[in-house]
Amino acid sequence: MVLAGLMLLLAIFFYHKLQVRQSSALQPLVALVVYSYGPAVTFQPAWFLVLLFVSVVFTLNARPLAHHILERVDRREMLTLAKFLFISGVIIPLLPRSPVSAYIPASPFRIGIAVLVISSISYIGYILKKYFLKRQGYLVAGMLGGLYSSTATTLVLARKTRGVSVGAAGLNAGIVAASGVMYIRLLLLAAFLNPAILPDIIVPLVALGGISLAAAWIRGLRGIQDGEQEAEMGRSNPLELGVALVFAILFVVMIVITRQVIIHFGKGGLDILSFAVGFTDIDPFILSLLNGHYQGVSTMQVAGAILIAAGSNNILKAGYAAVFGNGKLTRDAVLFLVVLGIVSLVWGFYLPRGLF
Repeated sequence: MVLAGLMLLLAIFFYHKLQVRQSSALQPLVALVVYSYGPAVTFQPAWFLVLLFVSVVFTLNARPLAHHILERVDRREMLTLAKFLFISGVIIPLLPRSPVSAYIPASPFRIGIAVLVISSISYIGYILKKYFLKRQGYLVAGMLGGLYSSTATTLVLARKTRGVSVGAAGLNAGIVAASGVMYIRLLLLAAFLNPAILPDIIVPLVALGGISLAAAWIRGLRGIQDGEQEAEMGRSNPLELGVALVFAILFVVMIVITRQVIIHFGKGGLDILSFAVGFTDIDPFILSLLNGHYQGVSTMQVAGAILIAAGSNNILKAGYAAVFGNGKLTRDAVLFLVVLGIVSLVWGFYLPRGLF
């Protein structure tokens, strides 16, 4: 009866708050938590009582910070995040763990985990760029863009060079940095989804990524001296359900294609497919390699295929930078991406043959 009366009073209180356009339910919730403290004394251990009290104190003191965050963050993005957390925390763990069929050598659970991992990595870059590192230079913009899509980032920064007449050191640095971070992102995907491949791929990915980031940093120092500003990347939220669904479909399609190529054409066919896929979005293909269980393909051959795809993707980005940007100003970035692509292709081709 007492609880029913308290809830009635809180309902009236909340109704009056809504009348003055205040929708926060923090006070009613805290009141209910405080009311539960009495029964908790009887049924819960002492450490739980302390935890409950500390949680209430921290919640009340963090209220100004919570209001500040809610004012800055788009409400639609909060809803998108809530949906994504529900899917990742409730739906995905309940998915079947056995392969879908003989043609799709991956379980629904592994497919969900793959989409979750790539979306989470992309989301980190998205949040950092949109809310915390808005006013950074092109170098930082390129690095954060590389977490999301190095190809899209290269295209945006290359187009930006058409708006300047001289000096594009920062833009070139951002383009190179995006590809450097791409290798680091591939390393993170391998670590999360297929750790067995790490001994075969960690050296080339760290070496190529580290060299690219070092070259971008050196080049970026000139951009800072020239007073260059950052570019608006114009990305959509990678956690949006439509984006995740399309990615999941592409992922499954690439698993089917990769399996058929391996069955009918073997390792040579996988190398050709890796090179061709590099001229598109490589993420679904990379995830299909890391998640699919392909008979007759070693971890070293998978590592080689990943490097080949990354190499041809760098050549694609070099073409984007040359065609959509100011050719004279993006020349340094184009040359670097071509060399980086060739090195990655050669390394990926000869790695399974034991020559590296």
